[in-house]
Amino acid sequence: MSADPIGSETAAHAAGVTGTEEPGPLLRLFRRQELAFAAVGGFNTALGIGLTVLWLHVLGDHVQPFVAVALAYAVGMVVAFGLHRTLVFRVHGHVIGDFLRFCAVNSGGLVLNAALIQLAVTVMHFPETPSAVIVMGLVAVASFFGHRYISFHRPADGGGPDPAAG
Repeated sequence: MSADPIGSETAAHAAGVTGTEEPGPLLRLFRRQELAFAAVGGFNTALGIGLTVLWLHVLGDHVQPFVAVALAYAVGMVVAFGLHRTLVFRVHGHVIGDFLRFCAVNSGGLVLNAALIQLAVTVMHFPETPSAVIVMGLVAVASFFGHRYISFHRPADGGGPDPAAG
């Protein structure tokens, strides 16, 4: 009998996988759910930048630049949801409810980011760039826990959130 540490319950628990499913390819690569979350976030950030630039060129001068940002954000949100759902948190069912909670957590992160940067720069008089980096890091950590315990949470019994919710 061969010992496969990735398939073991201990490795799955350490990676943050709940239930009886095997960790996905990203969790097998990184072995920690937090690192897989960061990898998807990094990819999605790069995708957002690329999509924004693409939309700016496609739309040209006929449309305000914020439209390109909004379109890139909308596409990025759907991509991030799919990647986090399948590669990081590995849940099934309740897609609409998961997506609505995902959007709520992301919106909360946006509000938290804006409030904390405003507080750091205007009230505490910290420098803008280091404040932005620190605040974004803190919000990323909060977002991980928000997605883990709100967006993609499943009760310990393996069931999903209330089916009536989505």
